[in-house]
Amino acid sequence: MGGVDKGLQTLQGKPMIAYVIQRLQPQVDRIMINANQNLDRYREFNFPVWSDEKNDYAGPLAGMQAGLIHCETAYMLTVPCDTPMLPTDLVTQLATALEKSTADIAVANTKQHDRINRQPVFCLMKKTVLTDLTAALERGVRKVDLWLAEKNVVDVVFDDETAFANINTLEELNHIQLT
Repeated sequence: MGGVDKGLQTLQGKPMIAYVIQRLQPQVDRIMINANQNLDRYREFNFPVWSDEKNDYAGPLAGMQAGLIHCETAYMLTVPCDTPMLPTDLVTQLATALEKSTADIAVANTKQHDRINRQPVFCLMKKTVLTDLTAALERGVRKVDLWLAEKNVVDVVFDDETAFANINTLEELNHIQLT
């Protein structure tokens, strides 16, 4: 979106992150926000706001690391701020799959025309992966998929691919406002 803070972009009169929070609140006990700019604006949502540990913008993995460092529970869910229609049963499905497996991370997937698409930032992970994630970041790993390839992961397929649609451009944002 040309360097603007996507989570604070307005969708039908509310910042996109407000929709994400609205969808998550019934599913989780606690919410934390990872942000590296506009921290005061994010604090207005009345949740803890944590920035990445390093200032070299390591992408979503650095946000995951910041969350895990401050996570006070055995598990942490991650979702991006630009997906206002995320599933209302996201946590239930990911947690069920994680409990039934020996995996450390449950990752959302969608099915489109008989093809499975991993949605790597939508994941439920054990707090115990923090050490490995930190080591991966120190090795220069920046892509979530590359880190997940090293981990014991259970994939969970969701039927509604539109629930995972992220808004990356102002055109997409404007289109969604019209529907």
